Amino acid sequence: MPNTVPEVSNIIVSGKPTHPNDFKVVTNGPPESFSSKLCAVRAFPKGSTIARLEGLTPGPKRYSTVQVSKSKHIELNSDLVFMNHSCDPSTHMNVDSARVTATRDIAAGDELTFFYPSTEWDMAQPFACWCGSPKCIETVQGARHLSADILNQFELCQHIRELIEMRDA
Repeated sequence: MPNTVPEVSNIIVSGKPTHPNDFKVVTNGPPESFSSKLCAVRAFPKGSTIARLEGLTPGPKRYSTVQVSKSKHIELNSDLVFMNHSCDPSTHMNVDSARVTATRDIAAGDELTFFYPSTEWDMAQPFACWCGSPKCIETVQGARHLSADILNQFELCQHIRELIEMRDA
């Protein structure tokens, strides 16, 4: 499957940012360059809720979806879709509590990232990670492709913990 970038108009409700007082999409280059990111516009203390996961719609597994159970994916339908992966994430995409939380203190201007395998078992479009973290997994394919020892270094959603348990039983 070729890399595709969803049209911004299909993601951002009414063509407007969904959380303008909390974060903004920053782009550098054309959409096909995959150079967008989501940055905080205000500070968030560690443990605080950055956003509630609301207005979600079910969808097939694809580049822009987030896995919310062993077999279901959702479209975020918000600018949260621009959160990039990091092996040293600034947030946790907690689909169990339907919120995104800060994993550390976040300053205005900091990029908001999450560890994709914390929600994704087997990704539709794997990619190389260049985050540079000492915990870097190098290839982001989903939790299925990582050992329990590696995954235990990260906050994981319940369905991923259950799938690991089933795989390693």
